[in-house]
Amino acid sequence: MKRLLKSALRVRKRLSLFFLSICTLLILTVVNQAEMISFGILAERDVGFFQLFDKDASVSKEDVQRVWPKLDVENKGYVVKSDAQKYLFENGRDGIFMFRWLQKIKSYVHQAENKFSIFLQVFLIVGLIKAFFLFYSRYLTKLLAIKISKDLRQQYFKHIQSLPMKFFQQHNVGSLSSRVVNDAAQISLSINSLITNYIHTPFVLITSLTICFMFSWQLTLIVFIGLPSVIYPIRVITRRVKRSTRKLQKNQEDFSTVLLDFLSGIQVVKIFSMQRYALDRYREKNDEMEVLESKISKYDLMTRPILHFMTTFCLVAILMFGLFVLYIPLMDIIVFCGLLHLFYEPVKRFADENANVQKGVVAAERLYQVLDIEPDQEKDKVTNIATFKDHLKFERVWFKYAEQFVLSDVSFSIRKGESIALVGATGSGKSTIAHLIPNLYQVDKGRVVLDGLSVNDYSKDQLRSLISIVPQRPFLFCDTILANLTLGKEVSLSKVKDACRKAHALEFIEALEDNYYTQVAEGGRNFSGGQLQRLSIARALLKESSIMILDEATSALDSLSEHHIREVMKGIKGELTQIIIAHRLSTIEHVDRIILLGEGKVLDIGTLEELLDRSNTFRAMHQLYYNQKPAIV
Repeated sequence: MKRLLKSALRVRKRLSLFFLSICTLLILTVVNQAEMISFGILAERDVGFFQLFDKDASVSKEDVQRVWPKLDVENKGYVVKSDAQKYLFENGRDGIFMFRWLQKIKSYVHQAENKFSIFLQVFLIVGLIKAFFLFYSRYLTKLLAIKISKDLRQQYFKHIQSLPMKFFQQHNVGSLSSRVVNDAAQISLSINSLITNYIHTPFVLITSLTICFMFSWQLTLIVFIGLPSVIYPIRVITRRVKRSTRKLQKNQEDFSTVLLDFLSGIQVVKIFSMQRYALDRYREKNDEMEVLESKISKYDLMTRPILHFMTTFCLVAILMFGLFVLYIPLMDIIVFCGLLHLFYEPVKRFADENANVQKGVVAAERLYQVLDIEPDQEKDKVTNIATFKDHLKFERVWFKYAEQFVLSDVSFSIRKGESIALVGATGSGKSTIAHLIPNLYQVDKGRVVLDGLSVNDYSKDQLRSLISIVPQRPFLFCDTILANLTLGKEVSLSKVKDACRKAHALEFIEALEDNYYTQVAEGGRNFSGGQLQRLSIARALLKESSIMILDEATSALDSLSEHHIREVMKGIKGELTQIIIAHRLSTIEHVDRIILLGEGKVLDIGTLEELLDRSNTFRAMHQLYYNQKPAIV
């Protein structure tokens, strides 16, 4: 519950809207009660004969003689209705059941010559006020929910951008997207229910019971006797709704993951004819969700009939006791029951809204599991780094993703302007080294040093401004080609064209109908793998960084395109520091040095000729790549 309230109140600019929506709900409650009381004031009723003598079925002559002098105070020899009403008021008969000042208003209204005009004015005024606050109470709470949902989505997206890469390894895309879309929406809806149940409902209960008590304390006692029978089923059902909601939301995450996997891998599904397998997985999660949704719906709908039965039983008891035991006039009983309706309606609605609140509580718990994760700290970081000046070093670096180390005691040094190749078998740690340089992950032991300082000492934004990466699997956003190349920065079109020319992407871009304004489809599926890689290389060149990391950047290129990219790399040699990860040894022939890796360790470092001369492992790799017969060693 605290987390749900925290979601509503954490943004200060929403507090005024929060309290304004509460005020309109409270005013609406007062107007509803005033409307109900006005019926009692305006409704014409005659004074019952037996009521004058406080009798039920029989009145003796002595009773009439005893009461007559009090009715005919002026000795007129007859009494009128106003005399009887005055007698009842002064002797407390009517005052027990109605406010004494209301009796005066009723007498004034019924004796007035233009009482129908008064009736019309009262109903019109009360009706207009009720309509006004009915609209704004609902509109403001809806508006509050919309704004809170927007704030949560914005805050969530901003927060996850500051989280370390390990976080994204521990959570799948379906789970993260479900939390920001479904959970934020559920929280905003539940905040409306929270306001209704824990602010509006208590106000309605207290004020309505107070008015009922002033009408008749005896009848109000019946309400208190019936309350436990109403509260108990709500508590039982609330616990079950909360438990089932947790299971449902976890199932929704799994359901989203299965769906996203299918959509992302649709080509594999079709090629391997695994539609039945995919359908079975989807059906399994869908069936589980149906069971949980049915269970929650059953609990949601169960409360209304139970509460309706309990409240109806209480109303019948009040009618019987009021009419035949306390001899309360029918009109007063009707007004009293109307006030009880105002009392019982939020009680009936409480269970429905409370189920929604519990869903919001679970959603808030899940959302804050992410929001409570501490982001990478940026305090006391060096931010005045403008360029890479001297050297990049790995000093006895150890790193693991889970429990097993993928880098073990790795040390090497790269000078500014040097071209370095990282070579080794799959899983040897090449890509991990590339991820540690821009500080995407924190090393477990040792240091990654840039110009004498650990990369942890630099501001991440400043550090990463010096580095560009061309990944093995290029990613482009669902935007235009130009937006994907510039990434929100102001860059002249001539510079963009120059980078595309160097990356050999200019030709196919300008052959497109919309050129640089062509929309990239989801996952870049409207471009070939080679085209995506060339766009990724152009983006890296356009950044004009001091260090460029190419992680299998030419793996999807044809031989001619690879040759052109290799020429580009040769052309910018010395202008920036190149770190090239490659399985194609043809792409690293121009480099200054090669770092040979194996099982997370540095096996050897040297030039191409040096490694061919002294490293059996590298020599075997080189000969296998160029289809030479391995030498006997």
